[in-house]
Amino acid sequence: MAAGILLLMGGFLLSAQMPRLGAAAASDSATRERIARYVRERFGYDDTVKMTVWPLRSFSNPDFYKTNITLDYGKAQETLDLFLTKDRRYLIMAKAYALNTDPKNEIAERVREVLKFPAGTTVAVGPFRVSTFPGLLATAVSADDGKRKRAQDFYVTKDSRFFFLGSVYDMTTDPRREALRTISTANQPSQGRANAPVTIVEYADLQCASCARVHEFLEKELLPKYADKVRVVYKEFPLPSIHDWALTGSIATQCAYQISPAAFVPYRSLIFQHQAEINATNSRDLLIQYGEQVGIDRLRLAACIDSKATLPRVEANFHEGQAVGVVSTPTSFVNGKMLVGMPSPDTFYRAIDEALRRIR
Repeated sequence: MAAGILLLMGGFLLSAQMPRLGAAAASDSATRERIARYVRERFGYDDTVKMTVWPLRSFSNPDFYKTNITLDYGKAQETLDLFLTKDRRYLIMAKAYALNTDPKNEIAERVREVLKFPAGTTVAVGPFRVSTFPGLLATAVSADDGKRKRAQDFYVTKDSRFFFLGSVYDMTTDPRREALRTISTANQPSQGRANAPVTIVEYADLQCASCARVHEFLEKELLPKYADKVRVVYKEFPLPSIHDWALTGSIATQCAYQISPAAFVPYRSLIFQHQAEINATNSRDLLIQYGEQVGIDRLRLAACIDSKATLPRVEANFHEGQAVGVVSTPTSFVNGKMLVGMPSPDTFYRAIDEALRRIR
């Protein structure tokens, strides 16, 4: 994942920074190897990405260890902060910030500062409540720009002294099984044989250039190569805080699916082909025009876009993606195995061949 592990909340974006060494080492090689295996599987890193988990060390809160993981992509490296509960079950991928006398206001200001919300966005922090994770309280942090309100749970240590801006993962779960259990493929736009042995689920943002390349690859190379062995299910994961017409595009494609399911893939392909020509000002008119070109009724499509009738479907796709760990686009799942970004064709082919071997 060349851009690194990113935290997204409808466009909330958190990039990792280089950590500082500190505290005495509490090295545990078995735990470190386990963390590396989990991160590789959870975020779809292939074997070309080298991982180094640093020795565990003490943290200011005694309920947690602190460590880091360095990801070596060959031409670039990044190092991320990690925290581990003392039972070594829950992994926190986050930046930790100290809190003082006014925790809620401090959290709101920190979120606003780090995630770079535009002026006029209201950030609200909900009450602290008991979470399912030991040593942590949960709080719902919401951002409202007047057009859309988004919310996500973040976590605070039980002594209210530290705030984790990131996500918590249960390392005892199997990411593939969790993905297969969580992802719905019923009544979703797709391409390929419905009962194909391998299902690829792709989460994409229509304004994302890499998503356009993946879509073209899936449609023109991968599906023809595997014939009736693979089905592709398309999911919406728009990031409106960084892409100004992506949400409108996602609503439009879901409208197309409801109006004329057979036109969905040609419509999506046409939008990706003309991605560079679309902007926030002309998006509605062009999306309607492209729909008409692939045979979708113009008036019905316009009415659906204007009423945002399919917004609940888009939001369901987005929340489902968050639940299975989608943090950037494009992200694909091959029978539950996550592939992030624009992997090489061989990476996709290996994942499919592995999935086919598993079911023989």
